This record gives sequence, C-alpha cells and structure tokens, in this order.
Amino acid sequence: MLAFITSLRHPLNSSDYGLVEELLRQTLDSVTAQTGDDFEVFVVGNRAPAFALPRKTTFVPVDFPPPVATSGPRFPLGPFVHDKGTKIGIGLAAARAVSPDHVMIFDADDFVHRGLAALSSSAPRAPGWVVDEGLVYSRSRQAWRPQHDFNRTCGTCHIVAWDAYDVPDDLPVTATQDEVADAYGERLDRVLGAHRQGREWFADHGFPLAPLPFRGAVYHVDTGENHSGKGLRGLAWPLSARVARDFGIPRLASAPAAVGRALDPRELAYTARSVLGRVARRAAGLTGRRAGAPAITTGTDKA
Repeated sequence: MLAFITSLRHPLNSSDYGLVEELLRQTLDSVTAQTGDDFEVFVVGNRAPAFALPRKTTFVPVDFPPPVATSGPRFPLGPFVHDKGTKIGIGLAAARAVSPDHVMIFDADDFVHRGLAALSSSAPRAPGWVVDEGLVYSRSRQAWRPQHDFNRTCGTCHIVAWDAYDVPDDLPVTATQDEVADAYGERLDRVLGAHRQGREWFADHGFPLAPLPFRGAVYHVDTGENHSGKGLRGLAWPLSARVARDFGIPRLASAPAAVGRALDPRELAYTARSVLGRVARRAAGLTGRRAGAPAITTGTDKA
C-alpha cells in the first residue's frame, strides 16, 4: 500500500490562500485518480481545506507558527525546509496507522501519474523508486515539456519503502514542532523538507531507489504560489488529452487556445535566443581553449 503525504503552507505565507486551496484540490484529484485502490492520502496543515476532501484522504491539523513573519510564498529556504519537514513528519506519524509499504511525499500543487499505487502494490518489498524523468507544466500556458533529472528539480519525486523513514512508534500526531525535529534528526533536512540529494541519502542508508519505469510526476509552475517562483519559458507542448488523463491535469482551455498559448511566438523567440546563446558560448569556449593550448613539441625539438 502506498501512502501519499503532503503539507500545506501557513496561510500567512501565501499571496492568495484561496488559490493555494484550489491548487491543492486539483492535486488531490490527480493523486486519488489512481488505477489501483491500495493507497491513502494525508494532508498536513494549519487550516482544514474549505472544500470536501476526496476519497481516501485525511486532513491532519497542526498548530505550527508561520516559518517567517512576512506574507507571500517566497522566503528563505531554511525556514521553508523546517516548516515542510516537520509537517511531513507529522504526516508520517499519521500514516503509521495504515501500515504502508511505501511513502510518496508530494508537493500540494503538483500532479502524479495514475499508475503509482499499482506499481507499489506489485512490488511491496521493493526499496522504492525515483522519478528521474517527468514533466514540467505551466498552468498559465496550458503547456508542458519533458524534464530530465526530475528529482533534482521537483519534490514530488521519491516513492520509498516505509522503513526508510524510521518513524518513531511513540511520536504522536499532536507533537510539537521541536519534538518532531528531535524525533527525525538529520532526516528532517535531508529527505522530509528537501529532496535534491534524496536519492543518494536513501542509497547510503540501505534503500537504493530504482528509476521509475515511466514518467511519474508533473512539476506545476506559473501558479503564482510557487515557493521557487519558477515558470516555463520557451518551446513547450500543448496539454493533450493523454497527458491530462495520465496525470489528472484539468484542461482549463479549449484545444485551440492551449495550442496558441503553448506556441506563443514570444516563447518560440525565447527558445531561439537561448539556442543561439548556447551555440555562441560553446564556440567561444572552443576558440578560447584553442588559443590557450600549449605548443606541441616533437622529438626533434627536445634538447
């Protein structure tokens, strides 16, 4: 069985908390659209969502303070990691009750492939998988592009055996933030609140993750509530019926409108400038190396 766990930012740390909840609703629709039924979902946050939660989804309340005292979704990484990590730690404590085989931590505005729960059920003793190939998707453009090294880019990227998290048996879902941090130690900063080095950390601790055999998740950008503030620039593919179906992405525009947004001439020009810039930098690098290369000597030149 697969436990999906996510955290919600503090209402203070958003530009539009109504939008945060709408993004969560879309994400939960994606997560709960699994082809297999052997999964549970846990959402941890300061405020219960204003909408009815979908099937197999549990909200776990916490009373943690905002990580920073200023409003808005973007703030220093350290407080972000601590807030997310402690909330995920509570989510793991809640998931303990359903005895999952695997855990997938996901961001509350991303999308996941509908075949993940079935994969977990097919190999319950597997150490887990890493999503190294996925998609990046722009809400505003209704467009997507393949994303290599996905696990370096997006936090919705690991499906890991339950035992890897070493969840304390006596950690209650009512634990304080300090108690959660003490209970998980270095795991808090390395794999609960952050993700970039997760694959290596899990391997070093006895849980080598296999590459997921299909593109498993979608990094959702251009929402206005991304902590990273990232967007999708340049050439991209319009959202198709197949991609929308596989990942549960809502189609917010008609097919012709989506094509127009994806192939915006400004974005095509951006791609052309980027390609030309890379070619120019590479040519300059080759020229510089040739100019600085030492003279080649032959046997007859030696003393």
